[in-house]
Amino acid sequence: MAAERLTIRQPDDWHVHLRDGAMLAAVVSDTARQFARAIVMPNLRPPITTVAAARAYRERIQAALPDGCTFTPLLTAYLTDTIAPAEIAAGFAGGVFTACKLYPAHATTNSAAGVSDPAAIAPVLETMERIGMPLLIHGEVTEASIDIFDREAVFIERHLQPLLQRHPALKVVLEHITTTDAVDFVRSAPANLAATITPHHLHINRNAMFSGGLRPDFYCLPVAKRELHRLALRAAAVSGDPRFFLGTDSAPHGRAAKETACGCAGIFNAPWALESYVQVFDQENALDRFEAFASVFGPRFYGLPLNEGTITLEREPQLIPAQLHRNDAAGRAIELVPFHAGETLPWRLATPLLRGVAAG
Repeated sequence: MAAERLTIRQPDDWHVHLRDGAMLAAVVSDTARQFARAIVMPNLRPPITTVAAARAYRERIQAALPDGCTFTPLLTAYLTDTIAPAEIAAGFAGGVFTACKLYPAHATTNSAAGVSDPAAIAPVLETMERIGMPLLIHGEVTEASIDIFDREAVFIERHLQPLLQRHPALKVVLEHITTTDAVDFVRSAPANLAATITPHHLHINRNAMFSGGLRPDFYCLPVAKRELHRLALRAAAVSGDPRFFLGTDSAPHGRAAKETACGCAGIFNAPWALESYVQVFDQENALDRFEAFASVFGPRFYGLPLNEGTITLEREPQLIPAQLHRNDAAGRAIELVPFHAGETLPWRLATPLLRGVAAG
């Protein structure tokens, strides 16, 4: 008989975009109602490149949370070609930076100041390797001559493999993987390489962007790939391999910014992230492995304690609205289209961490 309720240790999100300003105020509760902690991305304008900027951003996140919320944002440093190793080390030693994020220049939203070549920041990576600070990588090359569907595989061959050879003790997370190439590479690498997997890459392949017309709400970076890659990601997620763990890469943009002549990349999956993930584990007959993927493998890789509390999901259908209308702290309206808009998910979060804060 299929399980009707599933109680697991409180999970964490090891990759999320909370944005800033009005958008931060509109979306932060979606993450805080499900996850005890989250690795928060630093690609703001301007990016988070100093300890002072990270402290200030953490304060803005905490100020945007509902009263009494115990959600912990884990801040990251945005790597540039000129960032100082001493700044990184000071932030890590002071508990301000949990990790550093490497965006190849122009790879995704607000990444123009990113790294031109990982070899150019060798002193920073040597420092991180010495102090045990994780490196989080958006693993794509950005040359226009490389097909967009091949950019992850080329990055692994051209940049990631040499980087791991130069820095064999560096902790590395290959973020939001999308290909069999990434799955196979992580499985074959030493234990200091891990990967996060998003809910949307488990549910959709590249056809989703073109089903019935151009579908901007399914456009993200890295883009969804062929069906064989989606199936490989699902197999990796439910495998029980501790090198694969939860990272939503929830990346909100207002509807107007998505539905435009040059729409922004990003899928807003935070409101029903756990329900989306657990559906995959249910479909793959792997509900017994969901807790490890969502709540255990991530903190163990980062060297952080497991959360003490629990959450419960129950098998109860819920219709996901086509749009979400949110207000920021000043009452300004923000319109968002969530992942799974218009679909019915078979699971519901029965015990959110934030009581009285609805996802819709």
